[in-house]
Amino acid sequence: MSTEPAPTPPAPVRSRRRPRLSPRVRAWVIAGVSLLGGYLISTARQAVVRPPLVVGQDAVPPSGTDTARVTLENVGGPVIDIRPAQGEADTLLVFYPGGLVRPQAYEWLGRALAAQGVQTVIPAFPLDLAVTGIGRAEGLIAQYGQGKRVVIAGHSLGGAMAAQYAANNPDALAGLILMAAYPAENVSLKDRTLPVLSLLAERDGVAAPDDVRGGLDRLPEGTTLTVIPGAVHSFFGRYGPQKGDGLPTVTHAQAEGEILNAVQDFLTGLK
Repeated sequence: MSTEPAPTPPAPVRSRRRPRLSPRVRAWVIAGVSLLGGYLISTARQAVVRPPLVVGQDAVPPSGTDTARVTLENVGGPVIDIRPAQGEADTLLVFYPGGLVRPQAYEWLGRALAAQGVQTVIPAFPLDLAVTGIGRAEGLIAQYGQGKRVVIAGHSLGGAMAAQYAANNPDALAGLILMAAYPAENVSLKDRTLPVLSLLAERDGVAAPDDVRGGLDRLPEGTTLTVIPGAVHSFFGRYGPQKGDGLPTVTHAQAEGEILNAVQDFLTGLK
């Protein structure tokens, strides 16, 4: 006869009730999640869906005289082609826009330079980020640069990518123009003989003036540094105020005049 004790019955499982949110708190949580989701969707949409590429809306050069023909073309992607209205250009300027800036923001410069016999081409990059197509200049030079002196330029992130292209292709270029920009720390043109113009906005709050000056250590000897008095980062283009930028002490038009003079003097010096 078995003498084993009877098994102990399992302890009853106690249900744990989750604390319930009051209707008011629940409404606030739902509203917060909805707002956050809407913000994230809106931000992502702005990054992916860029404004349309339109020319001629805000591009009168500082002199008020327009001597250019402007067309939208496709050379490995959309590109704004700005050339002299009369005669042939002897210089091709390939311009890389700043990060998240539409190409038409720099149309004013191309129109102003057209009077000096300069053809300017401004490519559009995926997401408006030149880092997505650093070598884009190669196709543009092949398309437009035959028989012309070629200079590459760029603003901000576009300038850094233009410097990288110049470091890899110095023999294809006659000059490099950096606007509120400098080579990345792993990019050096120090041993190149390429003429370089570096433009620094005195009141820049995005590309710190000390960083722009520090970038001279990675540029060729004899690089020209020109300070645009009272200007800020966004004054190189026409795209409105920029978060984190400084406060200017000159008008946008005054800064554009100084920028144009510096670029024209640099290009003239290459002849």
